[in-house]
Amino acid sequence: MTGPEHPHRTWLYVPGDRRDRIGKALDSAADAVILDLEDAVATGAKETARRTVAAVLAEGRRAYVRINAPGTPDGTADIGLLASAPGALAGVRIPKCEDPDALRRVADALGVPVFPVLESALGVENALALATAHPLVAGISLGEADLSADLRVTGGDALAWPRSRVVVAARAAGLPSPPQSVWTAVRDLDGLRADTAAGHRAGFFGRSVIHPAQIPVVHEACAPDPGDVAWARDLMDRLTARDGTAGAAAWIDSAGRFVDKAVVERARWILAVAASAHRPAAPQEAAPQKAAPQKAAPQKEGSPS
Repeated sequence: MTGPEHPHRTWLYVPGDRRDRIGKALDSAADAVILDLEDAVATGAKETARRTVAAVLAEGRRAYVRINAPGTPDGTADIGLLASAPGALAGVRIPKCEDPDALRRVADALGVPVFPVLESALGVENALALATAHPLVAGISLGEADLSADLRVTGGDALAWPRSRVVVAARAAGLPSPPQSVWTAVRDLDGLRADTAAGHRAGFFGRSVIHPAQIPVVHEACAPDPGDVAWARDLMDRLTARDGTAGAAAWIDSAGRFVDKAVVERARWILAVAASAHRPAAPQEAAPQKAAPQKAAPQKEGSPS
């Protein structure tokens, strides 16, 4: 698989049982909205969340859904619901993925793009197998809170290897660069900006968010340098003029720089990211009061702050 024409920068989680918040999320500037049936929903509200999500999808509001772990009673109920969901279902995030065979069964049952979330040592070890388990696998990511607990580690540095592992596995499988996990220090927007930029340099693109105030910060951090965009446009224009197509080539350009297929693919990616930046924005909720920068503690992916 290849990355989307306009890659998602923000994946906004919203509790599946909160109809009021769902409407606001769908009207936000997030590139993708995830209706959460898992961690953001209390045990006693799971059935209410399923009914609410089904109603939203029936209205034609395009969204992603995070189900409960396959093999659990709630996960089975979620899959049964979504297997008959209307076309507004954009895709499904599947938590606690470890077994490629189990992932294949879920993908076959749902028939929509699936996004396995790796939240254990075994999940990370099986990253490439999960990324290539089924043609409907459209991306992989980490669930860092559960992963930290399983590895018995604290602090971001301890997750450096799993993060690199998921980046390499995603690209080896031809999938988009994975999104980063949630930044849980919601008021620390400066920290969010710096951490997102660092993740971008490490091979991630975009991230999950849990508050609308985080959306413009992540979009800003994901925006390509204007000079890189100008370079990419010039390269693609020259390549098209050179042979009438935007195919692969190898030559020395007018500035004395070597150009080959890898350079051309980088230019295409930069232009795809730049195109994402021009999506129309919707009004956002007021940003939370800013506090002193703080280090985000691991938290379950998508759980409310």
